[in-house]
Amino acid sequence: MKYACLSSGSAGNATLISSESTNILIDCGITKKCLVERLGQVGISIGDIDRLLITHSHSDHTKGIRFIPVGLWMTQPGVVDEALNTDQYTVPYHPFKVKDITITPLPLSHDAKNTTGFLFDDGKESAVYITDTGYIKERVVNLISDKTYYIFESNHDTKMLYESDRSAYLIARIHSDKGHLDNVASATYLSTVIGQKTKEITLAHLSEECNTPDIALATFSKVMIAQLGRVPDVLVRCASIDSVLTGGDYLK
Repeated sequence: MKYACLSSGSAGNATLISSESTNILIDCGITKKCLVERLGQVGISIGDIDRLLITHSHSDHTKGIRFIPVGLWMTQPGVVDEALNTDQYTVPYHPFKVKDITITPLPLSHDAKNTTGFLFDDGKESAVYITDTGYIKERVVNLISDKTYYIFESNHDTKMLYESDRSAYLIARIHSDKGHLDNVASATYLSTVIGQKTKEITLAHLSEECNTPDIALATFSKVMIAQLGRVPDVLVRCASIDSVLTGGDYLK
């Protein structure tokens, strides 16, 4: 399995999950030019995409979905206005297959209808994609334990958020149970789910105003030491809004 975070942040999100025969795009909140250029960096074209999974309706995840044929879209009811066939709707906790990848939709908690994360499994490796959630349900935590790759929200540093110029309403919204995981919450969840099979962690959806990669990574290490007594021997990086970050078999 391999993955490419094409863009990750408050301004636009798109991630590619691939196996030997399958290419799945999660969200498309970027322009067509950016999508084509960044897919090209990993040798993929729009025509190579087998499915588009739409996590939720916010524009930083959907503003470019029109560039992908509607017949490839998969999402939960009410997320997009276009008329979809019933077999294009996902159901929380109910796995479905796209070629050689089994996908399990994971219900999340965000201020958008039916926000969803995903668990991918190609029979050899597995990947978890979770962003845009204020907390993670216990059932989801159990399902995502000891997977190979994690692409996981680490949206903001709480101190930076509360010292920012953002309104009190927006700060409360971001830091609520229907907002975004902060660095400490993200690392705490990760400390409970990573296991012997885990190879890589990508911290995703970092706020450009209220977080930095250095702070997110430093917080991750501090929480791991506090929770586990050590920093696990896995590759940990931060995805970016500005460039493609590749992982899994792409690194080989």
